[in-house]
Amino acid sequence: MSLKNVFFLLCLSFNLYANENITLTPEQITNLGVEIGTLKSAASIPVLNAPAKVVIPPEHETIVSAPQAALISRLNVTVGDMVKKGQPLATLNSPELVNLQHQYLQISLEKNLALQNYQRDKKLFDEGVIAQKRWQETHSLYQDRESELNNIKQMLKIAGMSETAIKRLLQTRQLNSQTTLVAPINGVILERMATAGERLNALAPLYRLANLEQLWLEIAIPQEQVSNIKVGDQVAIVNNPATAKITLLSKSVNLVNQSVMARAVIVSNPETLRAGQSVNIQLIQANNNTAFEVPNTALAQNEGKAYLFVRNAKGFSVTPVTVIGKQANTSMISGALKGSEQIAVKGAVALKANWLGLGGDE
Repeated sequence: MSLKNVFFLLCLSFNLYANENITLTPEQITNLGVEIGTLKSAASIPVLNAPAKVVIPPEHETIVSAPQAALISRLNVTVGDMVKKGQPLATLNSPELVNLQHQYLQISLEKNLALQNYQRDKKLFDEGVIAQKRWQETHSLYQDRESELNNIKQMLKIAGMSETAIKRLLQTRQLNSQTTLVAPINGVILERMATAGERLNALAPLYRLANLEQLWLEIAIPQEQVSNIKVGDQVAIVNNPATAKITLLSKSVNLVNQSVMARAVIVSNPETLRAGQSVNIQLIQANNNTAFEVPNTALAQNEGKAYLFVRNAKGFSVTPVTVIGKQANTSMISGALKGSEQIAVKGAVALKANWLGLGGDE
């Protein structure tokens, strides 16, 4: 029989007859490099690892577009720039704006004339000089002109003219083909879709802008594990301080990878993430049962089972545990433990060797 086979049989025999206790003096414990620690109660348990993508809530994203056909005279910002609501983004030169301004001035004159006629006919009607029908006709004409003027005024506002600029137009009666597009929200420029000197059609997009103060995670959860997840579960992002909370579980399954989309809202440190970023996450649930958190170095594996080394008067007792979750350098365990035990948090390899009778240390 080869030496390799003899060694295997010896290990197997030690495995079968290993004692549940390890007798060691304090000096031997020190020499083995064993460190003692305490159990920490686990209030939450990681239940699932999954990939996710950082996305922008649709209501926090907007497109800035040309209100009418125009030539871009100037672009003031570009991708990555942070902007404030009302900040100028671009200057456009539009003949259509001149036409709107001309219509506005023309209708304002017609409205003023209609108002004079209405006031005159009302006085004449009150004095019994004219019939009611004539007064109603001039009244209706005045209302039509006023409504038409308000419509064109709204079109001028959509074109980028402020209330002050419209009042100035009425006072000076000077037409101006230039208009300034401003940021509708606070945010960051995500995309620029036009260049200076370019001619645009009406509603052609110039910028994609988003407020990044709130972000979402879209998480792909294997459909067979969805039943273990619920709205309100906590989400930890691997190697990132940001945290999130599940707010939605999709009712449909992705036909390609048979996953279910879960949405989580980032609740802390959103500035550490970027829209479009791919991340790995852990879903974490509150734990209502007795469980403890221990360093991974405190656990020993043998024949597919996990063990802790619990300090006693003579050394250590070998205590089987069940690993119910892992997070970074710690494991969550359950087992026949009270919580007041002292355990070996370092040196489990050396203790395992002594336990199985193999000798040696770390």
